[in-house]
Amino acid sequence: MKNESVVTEFILLGIPHTEGLEAMLFALFLSFYIFTLTGNLLILLAIVSSTQLHTPMYFFLCKLSVCDIFFPSVSSPKMLFYLSGNSRAISYAGCVSQVFFYHFLGCTECFLFTVMAYDRFVAICHPLRYTVIMSHRACSILAAGTSFFGCIQATFLTTLTFQLPYCGPNEVDYYFCDIPVMLKLACADTSSLEMVGFISVGLMPLSCFLLILTSYSCIVGSILQIRSAEGRRRAFSTCSAHLTAILLSFMPVVLIYLQPTPNPWLNATVQVLNNLVTPMLNPLIYSLRNKDVKSSLRRVLQQVTLLSEKR
Repeated sequence: MKNESVVTEFILLGIPHTEGLEAMLFALFLSFYIFTLTGNLLILLAIVSSTQLHTPMYFFLCKLSVCDIFFPSVSSPKMLFYLSGNSRAISYAGCVSQVFFYHFLGCTECFLFTVMAYDRFVAICHPLRYTVIMSHRACSILAAGTSFFGCIQATFLTTLTFQLPYCGPNEVDYYFCDIPVMLKLACADTSSLEMVGFISVGLMPLSCFLLILTSYSCIVGSILQIRSAEGRRRAFSTCSAHLTAILLSFMPVVLIYLQPTPNPWLNATVQVLNNLVTPMLNPLIYSLRNKDVKSSLRRVLQQVTLLSEKR
């Protein structure tokens, strides 16, 4: 990646219109961050420790929890650092890293939700062939594919952003480095790049969403044909959790990147929800409506309690 910039660092101005609220925001965001890490780590422990949960659906849920641990970690540590009264400066390389990893993890999750929808489609529409289609090898390839294509998308968007010269203002009117705010600081015409980025950022989630919609259209048709009321309830329960998580992840993308006229304060609010609140809610969404995960979580918590009592 060629760096023609004379800017060596950027200054993060933070969330617009929140001057004087740093202490309150620090406490609030730190709480969200801790709950996010704790919840997703517990989901990981619950799945890994229970052989009953060693199935494709929970394998992908494990990867989602890993993404939900790292995704808020892209922007939250630096944000908490400057909210506690420290420097708001971020190096050029740090800014590039934030843009890359934010979009890498975000795109990976987007592809992962698509794969999870396909997994539910096979499980409900083709139950007799499920173990053959969703073999260990197939699951590994699908999981690796989500990261591979996420990396390609993130590399493309990051290269697109930082091939521009940054030679003047270095104040980022946001709480972390992201494409829309970085393009405003470039010392060049960004209109064509904005259009390419707009198409790229819009096309990928739209394609994933259409594939998810196709999977769930088939799923709903199959569920309605199930004669057992209990069977229908279980199928709808599993799918509703997945759909809730999908909506929470896709809606911020639409609001932030596909706005005709961006609103900095609205964008920052939605980004905070997307970066901290959604990853915190995903463990609750998937565990509260799932008896197997809840029973495994109870066992994990009991073991942790016993270990702490012995000490």
